[in-house]
Amino acid sequence: MNDERSEPKVVLLVRLLNAIDEARYSFEELKDRISDGKAPGTRSLRRYLAILSEAGFPWFFDRTTGTYRFADGYSLRRLNLTQRELLGLVTLKRLGSSLGGTLATYIEETTTKLLSASDRRAASTVDATSFSIRLDAVALTPDVERIFEKLQRAERARRRVTFGYVDKRGARTNRRVDPYGFIVSSGRIYLVGFDHNRNDMRVFAVDNVADPDISPQTFERPVDFNLEAYGAHSVSGVWHGDTLTDVTVRFSPVVAKAAAAANVAREKRLARRDDGGVDITYRVSDPLEIVRWSLGWGAEAEVIAPESARGTAREIARGIAARYG
Repeated sequence: MNDERSEPKVVLLVRLLNAIDEARYSFEELKDRISDGKAPGTRSLRRYLAILSEAGFPWFFDRTTGTYRFADGYSLRRLNLTQRELLGLVTLKRLGSSLGGTLATYIEETTTKLLSASDRRAASTVDATSFSIRLDAVALTPDVERIFEKLQRAERARRRVTFGYVDKRGARTNRRVDPYGFIVSSGRIYLVGFDHNRNDMRVFAVDNVADPDISPQTFERPVDFNLEAYGAHSVSGVWHGDTLTDVTVRFSPVVAKAAAAANVAREKRLARRDDGGVDITYRVSDPLEIVRWSLGWGAEAEVIAPESARGTAREIARGIAARYG
């Protein structure tokens, strides 16, 4: 009988250790306890128990209770979390709930495993917390989720991928890309990679990708490539440019605190004004992003420099006024 399992052996052994530490499971119950879908066979479980014995774990079968347990005085150390660590775990779990979809599943699986190795206090704190986070949810259709997972497999295996792509103007092209990583921004997931059709780095919205195919051809990601730094000077996090521009926006006293707290650019300088307002200078790769973002504050924000960015804001405002006029 083929007893191959999809889970790494180390995962099963850790689960088995935790189950023995609870000292309340029979042989058959151990099978169910450590399984994640398909329970191991009798021969496999005996082999796992032998591995633990050879590794020095003092387990034994208690004939009185009919359960497997550790020798008296021996116990695995439970994962006891501090209040700060609990808050971090709560934050991670709430982030997953806010993101939704595939990413939420990944985070939920991670937090569940952490909680299974922690004390009951941690689980009750996470479930009963009044801490809440609101982000743009990442909602992927089942088809897009499958595409995303396939692109992830290509990235992990360092294999080139080909796919059809529709850009924001509706133009359709076929691409050959070395996938370097992914960026989540404003409810969407973007693939960052080297586009052989353009002989340059490009960013692709995953929900605009069609029919991806993983090539047998492998690639090496440049050692100096840093995904975090790639879009660090972009409001959206997906725009990359070789030159940076300073754009200054003046915010009224009504929104000054909120604007100062907004994390929209890696580099910014604040100048407080006597009236309670604030001038914030953002160093960005695409000035248009900051201009469009500033318009979201309505009349409480004004682009004041450079003149090219101010002119762009003026033209956009005129267009808006014309529509409403």
